[in-house]
Amino acid sequence: MKLLKKILIFAFIVLVAIQAPFVYRRYLLGQLSNKISKTAKISQDTPRPKNENFTEYKGIIHAHTNLGGHSTGRFEELVKASNANGLDFVLMTEHYSPTFDTASLTLNGVYGKTLFIGGNEIDTADGDRFLMIPGSADAIGLAKMPTNAVIEKLHAENRLALVAYPETLKTDGGQFDGIEVFSLYTASKQLNLFVTFFDLIWSGRSYPEILFASNFRRPDANLAKFDATAATRKASLFAGTDAHSNVGFHIFGDDAGHKWLDLKLDRYETMFRIVRTHALLANDTPLTRESLLATVKQGRFFTGFDSIGDTDGFMFTAESGSERKQMGDEVSLATATLKVFSPAAAHIVVFKNGVKFAEEFNANELSAKPDSPGAYRVEVYQNALGPPFDNMPWIISNPIYVR
Repeated sequence: MKLLKKILIFAFIVLVAIQAPFVYRRYLLGQLSNKISKTAKISQDTPRPKNENFTEYKGIIHAHTNLGGHSTGRFEELVKASNANGLDFVLMTEHYSPTFDTASLTLNGVYGKTLFIGGNEIDTADGDRFLMIPGSADAIGLAKMPTNAVIEKLHAENRLALVAYPETLKTDGGQFDGIEVFSLYTASKQLNLFVTFFDLIWSGRSYPEILFASNFRRPDANLAKFDATAATRKASLFAGTDAHSNVGFHIFGDDAGHKWLDLKLDRYETMFRIVRTHALLANDTPLTRESLLATVKQGRFFTGFDSIGDTDGFMFTAESGSERKQMGDEVSLATATLKVFSPAAAHIVVFKNGVKFAEEFNANELSAKPDSPGAYRVEVYQNALGPPFDNMPWIISNPIYVR
């Protein structure tokens, strides 16, 4: 009996010792949350220039439901999360099925306050993966075609071809429309499940978005791949949510969603608060499927990691005489002045063809004259939040092309 008592006491001590780092981690996440809240308050009180001719809409690109497998998410869950997060749009990218057209059966149209556009995640015979938007009943057949033929077919049908998982892209020189430089789902799968389990127990209810974001790192290789493309032709970059609502732990349960001890990492409502696409549409253009897809193709949008601060109001423009050019536009070298506005004082960096060109620290604004033709884009960092946010962008813009 004495031996059993000693074993139980020892086991209790070990259990407490194991929990200590996660208790401290919760404390650090609380401190970080307070810093983000203070930054948000300062941001709200900061006078913002207006982009008079454009309206900003926010949403997400790359989402799945249980239609095409690989996901347990239901329509009701997705619509509720989208509306609760104030999303203006969601670009659906259902996995294809050999027996039915998942793109036509997924959410299409306005539900509540959110515009949904049905698309597909597709494969090619070359082993490349794309997001096809809008989707098509031909999705499964594209897996038998080489990448360049797939892209040509999609463009002939007025569909977008967006590279998913660029780290696995094998085909060079394809005329795709954009690159998913960051995947939230991929980042979540790289988390240490043992550590994340206890993190969720201690911090998941109070700080779920910050818990994710504190593990992110700048996607150097994917950004370099995009910059190499943008240096030769126009393309857009984006961060994909790749929401599946299926990563986590549960004990017992059924297919109807009734589960005991259900600790899910990637709930839609959580994922939709972490990273968002902020699209700019002309004031006289309503938000429709056609107008949004044209904006994505143009590259007139930026990526905001909104879990570490609201990025609404960010601006990257080029003033050329009396004209103000936007992301995705071309501008003359002789007359252009690049202008950046950050909604909070931060570390602002301008890149030209992937090489650092200009920067300001602890600033809301940056102004620079381009010195030669190239693709100029912006990254903004919240250095004041400490690691890893001094090396993980808060905002990533699309380029302005100086010719």
